[in-house]
Amino acid sequence: MKYSRVYLESFGYELPPVVVSTSELESRLEPLYQELRLPAGQLELLTGISERRWWERDYSLSDGATAAAKKALESAQFPADQVDMLIYAGVCREQFEPATACNVAAKLGIHPDATMFDLSNACLGVLNGIVEIANRIELGQARAGMVVSCETAREINEITISQMLQDRSIDRFRHSLATLTGGSGAVAVLVVDEKYSMQHRRKLLGGVTKNAPQHNGLCRWGLEELPKTIEKYLGSDASSLFRNGLNFGLDHCVRPFMATDAGAVLKYGVELGLRTWKSFQTKLGWAVDSLDKVICHQVGAGHREAILRTLGIAPEKEFSTYQFLGNIGTVSLPLTAALAEERDFLRAGDRVGFLGIGSGLNCLMLGIQW
Repeated sequence: MKYSRVYLESFGYELPPVVVSTSELESRLEPLYQELRLPAGQLELLTGISERRWWERDYSLSDGATAAAKKALESAQFPADQVDMLIYAGVCREQFEPATACNVAAKLGIHPDATMFDLSNACLGVLNGIVEIANRIELGQARAGMVVSCETAREINEITISQMLQDRSIDRFRHSLATLTGGSGAVAVLVVDEKYSMQHRRKLLGGVTKNAPQHNGLCRWGLEELPKTIEKYLGSDASSLFRNGLNFGLDHCVRPFMATDAGAVLKYGVELGLRTWKSFQTKLGWAVDSLDKVICHQVGAGHREAILRTLGIAPEKEFSTYQFLGNIGTVSLPLTAALAEERDFLRAGDRVGFLGIGSGLNCLMLGIQW
């Protein structure tokens, strides 16, 4: 992929109001820690995450995405009715149909001729959305587009904690660790044709994508069927099942689940990242020394250390937010970029790499002249 006329005109983001410390999560898991004889502080020690944020209960995903979008539009002084394309790219969506993008478009006042749809690709969704809009701009099919996302970790975290307390095994702890790194937030990226850019900054130069789909089972988030006999699963307390899952009758129930083999994801994700990185350098003609800054998908301390070491990138070239925001899925990388610019880490003229790796496994890296 190479682009000649595409700019990331502005970013907008919304942070949830509820701050949840890692120590608070561990306090909820105290019975499990006691049974497995785990010392307090293990979760932060293993992930490097001290806190994350949650939305208030029943907060609307489209409200979060809309709030972020309004900030991006206001920052660029760009009218919503001039947006030709709206993509909602979150893993979390409000319903199976219609597209959550439709809810956001209605709240923003997107014009009737605009294209709108949801796009899903694990943590790469927003980067994929940027590419989709950039392609249409290069083809002359759009002047401006916006990709938005809102992720929520409260619900899956609370369900996971409940499961960990029911099944107090080291295997459950290990496969739930990545879930407990999850955070919440919303982001929007306005992508425009050069003719409509006010600043002519953040020029998208190109990118590379690679995959390793044989590892599609390493990180899964979806619905699982519960045992048909509710009493067998929860005893007589069936009411908690209905609060934490979806009831389709007493003999058929499902609820959300998330399971991750964190060690394997790290191993094979870094291998895929290295292959993608080599192609990325060739495609853009960038050596490591010529790259000024990088923004990576935010996972945790171990992932950050491994990917930077493997790619040969100096730690001072990377800006991190996982320590206080956790892993916000599709929102993590673009929100981190927005914060990095606010804090003067990303400056005009910098050569910046967006390095995204997501479940599947998929990897997408983009180069931007900031």
